[in-house]
This record gives sequence, C-alpha cells and structure tokens, in this order.
Amino acid sequence: MGQAPIQFDRASGALEGANLWERTAALALVTGSKISSHFSHMGYIACANLLRKTLPERNIAIRLNPDAVFEFPYGDGYWSKLLNRSYNYEDELELLFADSVDVDYTLLDCGANYGYWSVLVSSKPFGSHKAIAIEPSGQNYPKLANNARVNGGRFETMKCAIGATRGTARLSGTKHEAFSIAGDPSDGGEEVPVLALDNLIDDGKVASTGKYLIKLDVEGVEIEAIKGGARLLEADSVIMCEEHGSDRSHAVSRYILEQTPLKLIVFDPRSNRLETVTELSILDRIKVSTHVGYNVFGTASAFWQDRIDTLNAKTARRMQ
Repeated sequence: MGQAPIQFDRASGALEGANLWERTAALALVTGSKISSHFSHMGYIACANLLRKTLPERNIAIRLNPDAVFEFPYGDGYWSKLLNRSYNYEDELELLFADSVDVDYTLLDCGANYGYWSVLVSSKPFGSHKAIAIEPSGQNYPKLANNARVNGGRFETMKCAIGATRGTARLSGTKHEAFSIAGDPSDGGEEVPVLALDNLIDDGKVASTGKYLIKLDVEGVEIEAIKGGARLLEADSVIMCEEHGSDRSHAVSRYILEQTPLKLIVFDPRSNRLETVTELSILDRIKVSTHVGYNVFGTASAFWQDRIDTLNAKTARRMQ
C-alpha cells in the first residue's frame, strides 16, 4: 500500500494529510487555475504536470459533496483544477444532472476516464442513480475502479471502448484525458475490446426501454458511437457529446442534425439556456476557445425535451 491520500473538501476548502511542500503546491495549483480561467485554462495542464514531477507519488481524495469522493494522482494537470473551489467542471452537464435528481435514469459514462460523473451521479445529492462507467485505457481503468471502490462499489465499471460495432481496436495517445481509438493502428498503443452502445442491450446490461443519459467522451469516435446506439437512442435517451473547439466544421453536431432523428441541443452562455439548434452557425459563436471541448446534446425523447423546456423556464425565472 502507498501513502494514504491527501484529503480535500470542496465545500469547506479544508486540506488534510499534506506536508508543507504539498500544501505549497496546492496553493500554486489553485492560483494557476484562477489566473488561467480567464483564458479557458490555456497552459494550465502543462504547468501542473511540470509541478507534479516535484511531488511524491500519492493520490488526493476530493470530497465533491457529502456522498462523493473522487481520487486521482496528486498534481494531475487535468483534474487539479478541482482544488479551485470556484471552478465548475462541465457545468452545462451538471445543470442537467442536477435537474434530473427525481428522474429514474441510468448514466452510461462512456470514456469515463477516472469516473468523475459516475461518482457524482451515483451520489445522494444527485439522486443515487445507477451508472455504468466504461473506460478502455489500461492506464486509466485502475483509477476508475479505485473510485468505484472508495464510493462503496455503487457503480459498475467496464474496460472497453465504444464504437460502431463489437470488435477490437488500438488505443493510443499521450494524455490520459485524450486517449483515442481514432488514430492510425500503426501508432502503437494497446489493443482494447470495442462494444457498440446497442450491445449493452444485447448483453443484458441495460433494457431497451428505460431512461438514459449517455455521456460520450470518446475522443474522435463520437459519430461511430452514435451509429452503434440506434436502438438505445430510440428510448428515452439523451446523448451528451464533446464537440472540439478546434473543429470549425462542427462534425459531431452536423452528423446529429443531418443524419439522425435526434434534436440537437446546445448550452448557449448568452441566454443561459439549453437551446434547440437547427442552424449550426450558432456554434461559431459558442465555440470561442479552440483548445477546449464543448458539450452538445442529442435526443429524440419527448420526455427529455419536456424536462429541458421546464429547466429553461426555471432558469429564466431565476434570472428575472
């Protein structure tokens, strides 16, 4: 066993179990996040990962809420922004998750990384929902499994990639948050099993009827993943996909809008609403940073469309 993890509580800001250098590093990580937040955290990951090289190898356990603990290696460039208590991770997703506490849905967390959303959605403040966290990387999967364990094993984990059909693929990349099966097979990497979303129905993991929120963070194979989930997307489902800021053709949104029966919905920071989009030019305005991802939503479900309309009405009343 390594050292016990450092403990950090996002609600109180209390940092426990850290030595002087680890405390100093925490201050640097928070300051860096606050400064770089003004330009979409440009450069933050690289700086944090440099700092991490000076730290002993141990985990930090971040208490996201009274019933959710999220562990990752201390100093990790991608996740250390959580030490900044004013930082919100993918807040347009949190908006929908927080509004769906009372809905009996299952989260399919595809490309789960270390399991942030599975930890949160399965916690009491978010409605203790069933979650299946799917992650192909041999490097990431043990950290995901650890987060399931430290939260009482309350969500299921699967080690595979999501694609158009069942099979195998090569997973490659240098950053844990950006491993992909979209690269050239000659890039090396590891061989991983691939499942289509509809195989989860075939294999008895989920029912063909039911309510689903499907997070697709699958680094370049979003369109293949959507193709492999036709039956699941006929149910009461919402897919949440990442559109990369650098993709000025808006390929994922274009596919949803033009090639599927799904309605395309995006969070518009100008109106603070989840807007149904029929015209892709809105994304030219919303996608202001080329180095970050923007989440877009797709649904054919009258149930979820009605929930989103109600959520927008609530938001409008709060802003009055």
